[in-house]
Parts: sequence; C-alpha cells; structure tokens
Amino acid sequence: MILTGTVRSGENNFSYWLSKLEPYYTAKTGMKLFPGTLNVHLNRAYEPPSETLCLRKEEYGGEVSVKIMPCRIFGRKAFILRPYRDNVEENYDKRVLEIATDVKLRDAYHLNDGDVVQIEVQ
Repeated sequence: MILTGTVRSGENNFSYWLSKLEPYYTAKTGMKLFPGTLNVHLNRAYEPPSETLCLRKEEYGGEVSVKIMPCRIFGRKAFILRPYRDNVEENYDKRVLEIATDVKLRDAYHLNDGDVVQIEVQ
C-alpha cells in the first residue's frame, strides 16, 4: 500500500525522546535513528496494524507507548512512529505520520513543507 501525504513541520521533540530512549529504539528497529522525524500529513486517517512492533511505556517507565511500523520512503528503510496512550479517548492525530530513519530526510531528499511524498507500507 502507498500512502501519499504532504510534508509539514512538527513539534521537534523526537530528538529529546531519542536522547533518552535511543537503546530501546535501536533494539526495536535494528537501526540507529536520526534524532528527528519527517512529519507527513495524509488526507485521511491511517492506523498501523495492531500486530506491529511497539515500544511499550512499561519498558522504559514512561506514560506513552509508541507503535513502530516498518515502511519505505524514497526506497529507504524507515519506520512510522505512532505514539499513543492507553485508554484515552483522544490520542494523536491519525492523519499524521512521523517517519524515522537513519538520515535527516529533509536534507537527504531536499524536502520542504508542502512537498508531496509517498510512503510504502506492507
């Protein structure tokens, strides 16, 4: 399946979380992630399958769990990160994909806010 969306600026907080949780993310993904994600806004909600990888809050003593779904962007191995809270009516916007990989995607592919990108998911 191909998801198409628009690049937008995010909250710039993944570098903070990665500085605290890098060993967990590396163990889950098998990749040392760049300390930033590419935010892609879709026209409709997307929910990663329930059987996807997950960094559970209990693993690191936090309050938020993160679904980690393998994907590809520009042919590069990457991951969709979807934070969520258990038993909360309103979670994060399901139209927003946070794409993490080993490089800064904006620099590597000369991306700017408003650019359209495609993410390949299985």
